[in-house]
Amino acid sequence: MSAEKTTEPDEVLTDDELQAAAAPERPLEEEKPRKRTVVVAEDESVNRMDLVAMLEDNGYEVVGEAANGEEAVDLTRKFRPSVVCMDVKMPRMDGIEAAGIICDENIAPVVMLTAFSQSDLVKKATGAGAMAYVTKPYEESKLLPALEVAMGRFAEINDLLDNVERSESKLHEAEERLKKAEEQLKKAEETLEERKLVDRAKGLLMDKADFSEQGAFRWIQKTSMDQRIPKKRLAMAIIAKYGDQKSEAEDER
Repeated sequence: MSAEKTTEPDEVLTDDELQAAAAPERPLEEEKPRKRTVVVAEDESVNRMDLVAMLEDNGYEVVGEAANGEEAVDLTRKFRPSVVCMDVKMPRMDGIEAAGIICDENIAPVVMLTAFSQSDLVKKATGAGAMAYVTKPYEESKLLPALEVAMGRFAEINDLLDNVERSESKLHEAEERLKKAEEQLKKAEETLEERKLVDRAKGLLMDKADFSEQGAFRWIQKTSMDQRIPKKRLAMAIIAKYGDQKSEAEDER
């Protein structure tokens, strides 16, 4: 009794492929949340250092430090941070003016830092576009919530602006479609009016000048092309001529 002959498959996995197949699947690495970035504008270096340390201890990344309003504006334009901490009293350009520029350009939300809590100063800051303000001395319990409020308001305002922009875009598109539809309707009405006039003129030529229907139409078409006269105007001229003759014949009766 002969032993059965076994055959090996033509293709087998290599050792490396077998090891790869046996190895457990690696879990997908979770994407780390991006740190929120801050530009700090404070002309007093000690206060600025304390503020930077406080922010970094709470997970913020300070991407720029400014000692005056001009620097604050330049750094904000450069880094486009999540939020700006802006002291009110600074040389060269005060914080309120700098905040006004940043907010007008809609670059980032601004939290004003001030040693004063007078209502008129707060009104100036909010009028310049600041989203929140904190009075000195800086404390985490006051600063961190103010930053969150400012970033939240900034996001809401930009969402609103995006919705308005989208609505305006849709409105513009609708207006354009309506304009095209009106133009098409106008052309259709003009075409219909021209067709009616040509048909009437064709009938008068058949009645008054012994044209066949096809001959009358060809004559109108050829005369319009040769004389460069619109069919509508030519038809109106024919109607005016032969229509008057019809009226005169009726009057004689």
